[in-house]
Amino acid sequence: MRYKKKRMLKLIFIIAIVAFAIFLYSYYNINLGLDLQGGSHIVLQAQPTEEREINNEVMGGIVSVIERRVNQLGLTEPVIQREGSDRIIVELPAIDNPNEAIETIGRTAVLTFRNSSGQVLLTGEYVQDASADYDQYGRPVVSFKMNDEGADRFEEITSQYIGQKIGIYLDDELLTNPTVQDTISGRGQITGYDTVESAEKDAILIREGSLPVPVEVIQSRTIGPVLGEISIQKSITAGLIGLILVSIYMMFYYRFPGVLAAAVLIIYGILLMGTLAGLQATLTLPGIAGLILSIGMAVDANIIIFERIKDERKSGKTLRASIDAGFKRAYKTIIDANVTTLITALILAYYTSGTVRGFAVTLGIGVLVSMFTAFFITRNVIDLFTHSNLLQSDAAFGAKRR
Repeated sequence: MRYKKKRMLKLIFIIAIVAFAIFLYSYYNINLGLDLQGGSHIVLQAQPTEEREINNEVMGGIVSVIERRVNQLGLTEPVIQREGSDRIIVELPAIDNPNEAIETIGRTAVLTFRNSSGQVLLTGEYVQDASADYDQYGRPVVSFKMNDEGADRFEEITSQYIGQKIGIYLDDELLTNPTVQDTISGRGQITGYDTVESAEKDAILIREGSLPVPVEVIQSRTIGPVLGEISIQKSITAGLIGLILVSIYMMFYYRFPGVLAAAVLIIYGILLMGTLAGLQATLTLPGIAGLILSIGMAVDANIIIFERIKDERKSGKTLRASIDAGFKRAYKTIIDANVTTLITALILAYYTSGTVRGFAVTLGIGVLVSMFTAFFITRNVIDLFTHSNLLQSDAAFGAKRR
């Protein structure tokens, strides 16, 4: 009675884990990379100026500003990375208007306040916040707020220019040229916009800061979602074919334990997809290759376990003793094989970027999940059927094939 209760608890726990993985997958879904859902691939090149040369500090500043601007666009899992000494790769998945995105991320965006003779009175570095809004007449504007130092300077400047015009420029483009009616402290508005969308675009540029140096778009290409759909379909087909063939082999060679191994592989797939969704991982085409490779690692773990159990059965031990000894002997081999793969995946993830990193991350996650599946799920699933005649058979675990 106690044994049956223990088996029931194990079964409930396995079902709970699988149900939780399904919940994670259905609630979070898995983000698709640029190569699977389509989008824009943009290469920017930093342009040196008379005041500034291109160095690591400048490039780091450019990446930081572009990251902030892209995040304001509300895109899922954009990729921003350096390439060489003066280039930056920007990948924007599922973007509707790539030209508008290029204008937003690639513009230098230096905000200046100038008098009628063109003299710069104040720069945008003192702007603390900016957002699209409407004025009292319902016209789109950009409302901005200065920091404490900027508020003091702006108040001093506007007090000196009452009755005169102060132009507000973004780069060298005049946004508005209002006449100062009274002293202005820490807040103001930029008018002259036709739509709130155009106001929001400039608000992003002002709010997130200017680029240290200008950048030039040297490459821009759009990847259609159709190509990604074809890739996903082919990858799923390849994975299913591989899974079916492996399951058939396992069932033929190991008989009923092979059937259990096929069921465990399905559980492994559910746990893996749930883990990826829960971690909000981005899946790319090389990442799918990593997943399929990790399925092979999961199968390999089951084979090692079954072969160790088979050896123990041939030595004359009981089924219970053979299972215990087989798992104990298999653990070290499985850990050694998987740890070496994990080390390789960690090195690739740390020293590479882009699609190679995606492959390494998904492979590493797949290996960790396969180890959990082998050590816990496979062991408990076999324990559930220990007293079954299907496991007691001489043909089970491939100990005696007809």
